[in-house]
Amino acid sequence: MDKQQQLEGRHAVAEALRAGHTLDRLFVLDGCKDGPVSSIVKKAKRGDTIIRYVSRERLDQLSETGKHQGVIAHMAAYGYATVGEILQRAEEKGGPPFLFLLDGIQDPHNLGAIIRTADQAGAHGVIIPKHRAVGLTAGVARASAGAINHMPVARVTNLARTIDELKKEGIWIVCADMEGKVMYEQDLRGPVGLVIGGEGAGVARLLREKCDLTASIPMNGHVDSLNASVAAGILAYEVVRQRMYR
Repeated sequence: MDKQQQLEGRHAVAEALRAGHTLDRLFVLDGCKDGPVSSIVKKAKRGDTIIRYVSRERLDQLSETGKHQGVIAHMAAYGYATVGEILQRAEEKGGPPFLFLLDGIQDPHNLGAIIRTADQAGAHGVIIPKHRAVGLTAGVARASAGAINHMPVARVTNLARTIDELKKEGIWIVCADMEGKVMYEQDLRGPVGLVIGGEGAGVARLLREKCDLTASIPMNGHVDSLNASVAAGILAYEVVRQRMYR
């Protein structure tokens, strides 16, 4: 977490919420029943913030000022879109929807690079999970090289449920997986949602089973996988190629 995105103390966190800023995570002293803290928690819940109740020792470890007053917040560098807004954007731009769904990307540089690729490839939006994944931190913004200003990112509580909802909208969900059919043999010209797995773990089994297609990238080297952002870029530009030339 970038230092400039950490807020400490009841007043600072409450003011950020009043100003409409998005909080990625809120760390609260476990068992605290203080009125101002309860008010902060209530407002944070309305904003879909991840709330963690932790010990005083943990708060002391996280604190940079030593004056956390029982609350520390990590503020998103940019606001989140909704899945509905992304689909509306696709409709307004014309052509079939093209989305990225990211399962557990925890490296800010990878997320920023994928957002940058999504923008360059003409995708309509990126969808990330609320838990076990990096949010829109300042580090992600820097790695996106400005693309975060143009590419809407939605954060959802349940990625599996989101996939079900996208399928009802007629979007084909394509999972990036080494065991899949080679991407050049797949038809990716229609409405597509590319599912990219996190570093090391890949796409979770539950999500993989929900996908309509499984696409693999041909590899002839000595390692058995690619960096998440590299894999996303290769698959994205196969979608671009097919839409341009087939």
